[in-house]
Amino acid sequence: MLIRRANERGNFNFGWLDTSHTFSFGHYYDPKFMGYESLRVINDDKVRAGAGFQTHGHQDMEIVSYVLEGALAHKDSMGNDGVIRPGEVQRMSAGTGVTHSEFNHDQENTTRFLQIWFLPAEKGTKPGYEQKAFSDDDKRGQLKLVASQQGRQDSITIGQDVDIYAGLFNGEESATHQLKEQRKAWLHLARGNVRVNGQELNEGDGAAFAAGDTIEISNGHNAEVLVFDMAPLK
Repeated sequence: MLIRRANERGNFNFGWLDTSHTFSFGHYYDPKFMGYESLRVINDDKVRAGAGFQTHGHQDMEIVSYVLEGALAHKDSMGNDGVIRPGEVQRMSAGTGVTHSEFNHDQENTTRFLQIWFLPAEKGTKPGYEQKAFSDDDKRGQLKLVASQQGRQDSITIGQDVDIYAGLFNGEESATHQLKEQRKAWLHLARGNVRVNGQELNEGDGAAFAAGDTIEISNGHNAEVLVFDMAPLK
């Protein structure tokens, strides 16, 4: 298990945005951390009250937004116009091209969310959008499937062979995830602290797992965990 500590990430504070990059992104470049298999971006974004990302474009990328605090208003060129709140997972497939904006309209409180990007399994597809809510009970003491390529178990669909799991862990709550042959995983601790395969992880830490590894999660304290189970990048 390779651990990527939170304080090793790239961090930038632009005033309106305080962001930490697990992998190389924008102004941050680390040749040792360019992504992991199809996973290319995990940005921990804190958006100041009344601020946000102005309209901009993307192409050929699967973009997942996972809100931790506050609310994020989304608007895009496909006609989607709504708000993402904690417990909700949003997937936007950029495909042949899409423009969008993400904004924190709250005039007092910061919005914090994870911006997660995957390379698509196929380029040049039609842009798409999906958003679903998953309750705390769904994730309490277990890893709940929230996204998959086929939309299994009422998860959102994503245009890459990746299964995204989310879990909440406190005290004696625990979970085990067994990776299949050739599949790798990245774990991101969104908040709190937890023990993973005997190692203490704190908020913002990440860990890479090799094909066939077992992931054991235990001894959490207000822990919110995301696990990305991925096929080899072709």
